[in-house]
Amino acid sequence: MAGDKGDPDAGWSSARSAAGRHNPWLIVIVISLATFMEVLDTAIANVSLTHIAGSLAVSPDEATWVLTSYLVSNAVIVPISGWLSDVVGRKRFYMISVFLFTVSSLMCGLAPSLAILIFARIFQGIGGGGLAPSEQSFLADTFPPSKRGMAFAAYGVVVVVAPVLGPSLGGTITDNISWHWIFLINVPVGIISLILVHFLVDEPEALERDRRRKLKGGLKVDGIGFALVALGLGCFEMTMDRGQRDDWFGSSFITTTAIVAAISLVTLVIWELCHRDPIVNLRLFAHRNFTICFAMMLTFGAILFGSTQLIPQMMQQVFGYTATEAGLVITIGGIGALVAMPLTGLLTGRVQTRILLGVAFIVQAYALWNLSGFETGVPFGHAAMARFYQAVALPFLFVPITAQSYAGLEPQQYGQASAILNVARNLGGSIGISSAQALLEQREQFHQSRLVEGLNPLNPVYVDGLGQIGRTLSGGPLISDADTSRLANLYALVEKQAAMLSYIDVFHTLMIIVFIVIPFAILLKPTRGQGGH
Repeated sequence: MAGDKGDPDAGWSSARSAAGRHNPWLIVIVISLATFMEVLDTAIANVSLTHIAGSLAVSPDEATWVLTSYLVSNAVIVPISGWLSDVVGRKRFYMISVFLFTVSSLMCGLAPSLAILIFARIFQGIGGGGLAPSEQSFLADTFPPSKRGMAFAAYGVVVVVAPVLGPSLGGTITDNISWHWIFLINVPVGIISLILVHFLVDEPEALERDRRRKLKGGLKVDGIGFALVALGLGCFEMTMDRGQRDDWFGSSFITTTAIVAAISLVTLVIWELCHRDPIVNLRLFAHRNFTICFAMMLTFGAILFGSTQLIPQMMQQVFGYTATEAGLVITIGGIGALVAMPLTGLLTGRVQTRILLGVAFIVQAYALWNLSGFETGVPFGHAAMARFYQAVALPFLFVPITAQSYAGLEPQQYGQASAILNVARNLGGSIGISSAQALLEQREQFHQSRLVEGLNPLNPVYVDGLGQIGRTLSGGPLISDADTSRLANLYALVEKQAAMLSYIDVFHTLMIIVFIVIPFAILLKPTRGQGGH
C-alpha cells in the first residue's frame, strides 16, 4: 500500500486547533477523562438496578426508569450539541456539559428517592450528551487528516473499552461498597476534567469569529426543529428501551410513543431541509461518505452494545456462570480492543478505509458465527476467547468510520457531523439491544414449543429419559415421589436448550446484518492520500 499520491494534509490549517501552545496529544488525554466517565455511566448502572430498587423500596420495573430517563435526555441533546457548541462556544459548551454531568452525578449518588434519582439522571443525560460530539470536533480540528487515525484510536480506547468494563466495575462497586458510588466516583473525575480543560484546552480565534458571525443580527433559534428532535428521538428511545418490557405494540403507551416518534422524525427531515439555519444539519447526508459512515456507525453501535448485553446474559442464563465470571469474559474482550487500537491508528490513513472496514466486518462476522456455534457446556476459556475475537475487530470499525466521516467536509461542519455520528452510535445501540432481546424472547418461545412436542408418554425416548432422571434422583429404582422432581428437571433441561438455541439464532441474525453492511464499505469514496490512491 505504499506510494501514496497527494498530500492528505493539503488545505488543513491549525487555526482551529484546540491545542494552542500545548502538545496536541495532551488534548486527547484531557478530553478522554470526561469521555470515559460518560461512556462508562451508560453501562455501569445496568447491573445495579436490583440494588437500587431494594434500597429505594421500588419495584424492579420502576427502577428501570433510572436507565430510560438518562437515555431519553441523552438522545435529545446529542443531535443539537453541534449547534449549541457553535452558539455558546465549543470550549465553554464542553465545560458546561462536564459541570452539569458532575453535579448531577453527585445528586444521583445522594438521591434519597427514585423521583429525585430520575430527575438527576435526566440532567446527567443532558450533560453527558454534549461531551462526545464536542470531543470529536476537538480532535478533528486539532489533528491533520494524516494523524487523525492515531488520534481517534487513542480516543477510541475509552469509547470501546468503557462499555466493556462498565458491567464488571458496576457489579464490583455495588457488591462491595454501595450502588451510590457508581455515581459518586464521577465527581472527582469531573472536577479534575474541568481544571485540565480550563488550563490546557484552547478556544481558537477562528471559532470565535465563526460564533460572532453566527450571532450577528441576533440569535436565530430553530425552535420547531428542537421540538421535533426532542419528540422524535425522545419517543424513539422510549419505545426502544421499554418496548420489550411493555409488550411492544400490545401496550397503548408504546404504540403512542412509536407513532409520535415516526411522525416527528419524518417532519423533522422535511423541516430541517427547508430551514435556512437548521438546528440539525441534515444536508451533510448529501456527502456520500458521511451517509455511508452513518449507516456503518449504526451497525457498530448495535454490535457493540447488543453483544455486550447478550454475552454475559447468556453466560449466566445458560452456562450458569456467576456475575463476576460473566463480567470477566467481557473484560477479556476489552483487552483485545486495547491490543488492536494502536495498530488501528497506524493503519488508518495508510491503508484504504474500505479495505480496513471490509476486513474488520468479516472478522466481526466470523466472531458472531463462532458465538453461534456454542453449546451448553462451553468452558470459560472458549467463551472468553470468542469475545476476544469479536472485540479485536471493534477498533477497526470505530476508528476508520469516525475518521472517514469528516472527509470532504468543511471545518465549520465538524461539530454538526460529530453530533450526528454520535446519534448513529447511540441509536444503533438502542436498536441492537431492543431488537436482540425481542428476537431472543420470540425464538426461545418457538424452540421451547418445538422441544416439548415430543415430550409425551407415547415417545419411548421421552419415557427412557424420564426414567434415567428418576434413577439419578432416587439413587435406585423408580419411586412415585420422584415424579415431580423428574418433570421439573426435564423442564429445566428444555428451558436451557431452548435458551441456547435462541441465542444461536440471535448471533446468526447479527452475523447476517454484518454481511449485509460489508458492501457499503466498497461504496466509500477514496480520499486523497489514502494508500494506493
